[in-house]
Amino acid sequence: MQQQPEGGFEVIVADGMSDDGTRTLLTEITRNDPRLTTVDNPAKFTAYGMNAGIRASRGRWVAIMGAHAHYALDYLACCLEVARQTGADNVGGAMYCEGKTTLQRAIAAAHHSPFAVGGARWHNPDHEGPADTVFGGFYKREVFDRIGLFDESLVRNQDDELNLRLTRAGGRIWHSPRIRSWYSPRSSLLALFRQYYQYGYWKVRVIQKHKLPASWRHLVPGAFVLLIMLLSITCLLIPLASYSSSGGPVMLWSLFALLTVLNAYVLAVVAASVVTAAKTEWKLLPLLPLVFPCYHFGYGYGFLRGTWDFVIRRRAPKQSFQALTR
Repeated sequence: MQQQPEGGFEVIVADGMSDDGTRTLLTEITRNDPRLTTVDNPAKFTAYGMNAGIRASRGRWVAIMGAHAHYALDYLACCLEVARQTGADNVGGAMYCEGKTTLQRAIAAAHHSPFAVGGARWHNPDHEGPADTVFGGFYKREVFDRIGLFDESLVRNQDDELNLRLTRAGGRIWHSPRIRSWYSPRSSLLALFRQYYQYGYWKVRVIQKHKLPASWRHLVPGAFVLLIMLLSITCLLIPLASYSSSGGPVMLWSLFALLTVLNAYVLAVVAASVVTAAKTEWKLLPLLPLVFPCYHFGYGYGFLRGTWDFVIRRRAPKQSFQALTR
């Protein structure tokens, strides 16, 4: 349910050819509420569905609202108010992760930690001001006429890519804590890892398309994982490949560097876990040291795989990186 914003609203549902009774339910609702329209998403990709909805829209504003989130009753009204006050082309706000199980609550707590996500502003529900991107987004309709729709070649990161186009075209994105929504995080460490390796994988495609990253923090996880891989390989291969006196020192220096990097990372994880648990729940402390690496190593591994597939091999994405994780 939503409070009626000025001018009213319509609801457009992009249905990914569901076979669980969703379409029947939507048809029944449409009979009683003409504000609801259903469009097909035969590709079953997020970007395709959002574009179909945008093409069918008739209003001056377009709100992207996902099925896996729920929204404050005044969500649309606040979006409209903030958009008018700031003059921004896209506004969004406080997306709170909330979990039912202890593990989900730990994932949610890490989601809001700067250590997990490199200080991305939209992960901070209290941030008020400009941002690179926002959750969902409430756009001026003319934005899509000016810069185009979501890139349907992207399984992930299509919202980041469109917002990057928007800012580079001189547009403005604004984040406000008055705009509130809630989102359920993944329910397992494996699902979290898979989610973030897809984010890292498709981020490479976005960077390849635009030649430069939106932020240099996007490169850090991949560089970190690559460093660990290179140091580990050096430690293993030097003793096997060289029996000379020069092989020993190289191996020792590589081992020393590897242990230094890993020890520093472990200390950072422990410190971030303590700080995060102190801000949320102390009972999450044992799980947070497992959650943070899923964010970092998942994204970093995905970024390296994306670099290998898109940049080095120049081939189509692997199927495992196209199937949505949920």
